[in-house]
Amino acid sequence: MSDLTSLPKSDEDITVVHLMRHGEVHNPDGVLYGRRAGYHLSELGRQMADRVAEHLADRDITHVVASPLERAQETAAPIATTHGLGLATDARLIEAENVFEGKTFGVGDGALKKPANWKHLTNPFKPSWGEPYVEQVVRMMGALDAAKDAARGHEAVCVSHQLPIWIVRSFVEKRRLWHDPRRRQCTLASLTSFTYRGDKIVSVGYSEPALDLVPVHLRAGAKPVPGKAKAFGA
Repeated sequence: MSDLTSLPKSDEDITVVHLMRHGEVHNPDGVLYGRRAGYHLSELGRQMADRVAEHLADRDITHVVASPLERAQETAAPIATTHGLGLATDARLIEAENVFEGKTFGVGDGALKKPANWKHLTNPFKPSWGEPYVEQVVRMMGALDAAKDAARGHEAVCVSHQLPIWIVRSFVEKRRLWHDPRRRQCTLASLTSFTYRGDKIVSVGYSEPALDLVPVHLRAGAKPVPGKAKAFGA
């Protein structure tokens, strides 16, 4: 069998790479879990993963890869199983680094109440509290290109996390990288789909196959609801 790198590349090759956000995580304490290990899908999150696997069952998917974090691996597993594929891991798909990881973090509570943390909130353009947006673009574009090459002429699924997905989409669509997190269009278990012609991205699509399973307060643009935890570190 020929190595992928030896196969001819045509400008007419059409490849679709779906960047999927993982499903709901069991996080009753509302911790910003970030890159921490030990955070798994909730039962509802597993239902979301199964729903998307069903949605993609008839698609020409030849490559499935996920962030190394448990919630991403667990979300990707049903898709790989449905297509009879192994599940690959790409560390470039991991959640963005954040100095508030392991803390509760919200408006008016948790880490924001402590003056010692305010120094991390000085520059929303970089941002000062975590991994620079530009670095997220570089690694996520690398992961997208690798998936495109692995599935050339077919489709790939990459399971990642909300912020890196939104940042790379913003870059591709030529939007500024700094933004209001409440306005991200990247709901749990959603698909942000990049279509390549050859090695060039020619369109970006978005879909929410499991939207009916997503609690209203966790949907894109939802206002905070007292007593309802957000999907921190997603």
